[in-house]
Amino acid sequence: MMQPNVTHDGDAALTLRFWGAIVLTGVLTGLIGDLLMGLLRLVSRIAFGARGFGDFADKVAAAGPWHRLTPLLVAGVIGGVGWYLLRRFTPGRKSEVDDVLWTGEGRLSVRRSAGTSVLSEIVVGLGASLGREAAPKLMGAVSGNVVAGWLRLTPAQLRLLVACGAGAGLACVYNVPLGGALFTAEVLVGAVNLPIVLPALACAGVATVTAWVGLSDHATYVGIPQFSYDPRLLVWALLLGPVVGVLAAGYVRLIGIVSHYRVTGRWMLIAPLVAFAVLGVLALRYPLLYGNGSDIARLGLIGGGSLALFVALAVLKPFVTLLCLGSGASGGLFTPVLSTGAALGAALGILWSDVWPGSPVGAYALIGAAAMVGAGMQAPLAALALLLELTHGGFGLMVPMIVAAVIATAITRWIDGYSIYSARLSAPARV
Repeated sequence: MMQPNVTHDGDAALTLRFWGAIVLTGVLTGLIGDLLMGLLRLVSRIAFGARGFGDFADKVAAAGPWHRLTPLLVAGVIGGVGWYLLRRFTPGRKSEVDDVLWTGEGRLSVRRSAGTSVLSEIVVGLGASLGREAAPKLMGAVSGNVVAGWLRLTPAQLRLLVACGAGAGLACVYNVPLGGALFTAEVLVGAVNLPIVLPALACAGVATVTAWVGLSDHATYVGIPQFSYDPRLLVWALLLGPVVGVLAAGYVRLIGIVSHYRVTGRWMLIAPLVAFAVLGVLALRYPLLYGNGSDIARLGLIGGGSLALFVALAVLKPFVTLLCLGSGASGGLFTPVLSTGAALGAALGILWSDVWPGSPVGAYALIGAAAMVGAGMQAPLAALALLLELTHGGFGLMVPMIVAAVIATAITRWIDGYSIYSARLSAPARV
């Protein structure tokens, strides 16, 4: 094991050329993140009249049944035809960051990755239940791949630069530089030491600042209260951790199953349409199922829903996300998992309040989200940093969040050891 204060860099030498590559990758990733989020907002505005991420749920809820359903049907057609053609004409090309980092040399197909990213943002903007961070994460990695080729970096430097670019892509679109850097180290590289953390922080920081050209510099979830610690929350976190650990392990297993048996070949032409249609029918009753789940998380964090609503969302959000994933669609899982944890935490918190009242529902939702993200990603450090940066409201709940995240992550690891990322790669590579 490498000590964090050793003077050598390991396999990837942190040369001046490499640091130049880090800065250039960060700038490119931030600019591409702006473009991808601009595309997402444009699609949402055309489909529902949403002028930003904050009013998406309101616009969807205000739309009539056919107005609400039609964008998803369009997404099914665009996604089905687009992904079928993309995968048919780029066979064997790599567009999975985790795959090339863990099983390959870190090299990605620019054409396939760009096509996948554009299609992903279009269908998410039209309401598909997948995360919007997958595209900037992928294109950040592609930026690192391209820059490494320009500067003729070594294979080890290339892999580290690709990982840093991927974490920077997550960081810049959510304004979470620390969380993005820890995501790079803890999830993509699997080592938290100076030769990894330093370039990861630099790349995430540069990308985040660059993305401020087109994106805001405030927290993703605005208006979240500054929750304070209370013993009842610590006791509840001790009870919540095992529950989330078991449920997260089940969620991860299902992700692995649908990834292994996901639709391929010509069935891809119709599978997304069918999956998105099912989502649309369910969303006639629960419009918050549309999109990546950020509106579910926000509702939980402000404590604005009923017990019945949070229970329904905690069950249905994973279901529709798995449905979309199994149809062959490409997208992220970070926010869908976060929103599931927030809804579950809010629901169980409401029940706990009947036993020991006094704490706000939003505090329970935040602890539940931290536990579910930590267990799902198998990365508790990154999960805690991401939740703190996303909300700017969880510093007072640090101890209960740590307790819940540690217990949940340990139990999920004991049951399976897979994460929402490694489970998707359990099947042999497919075109």
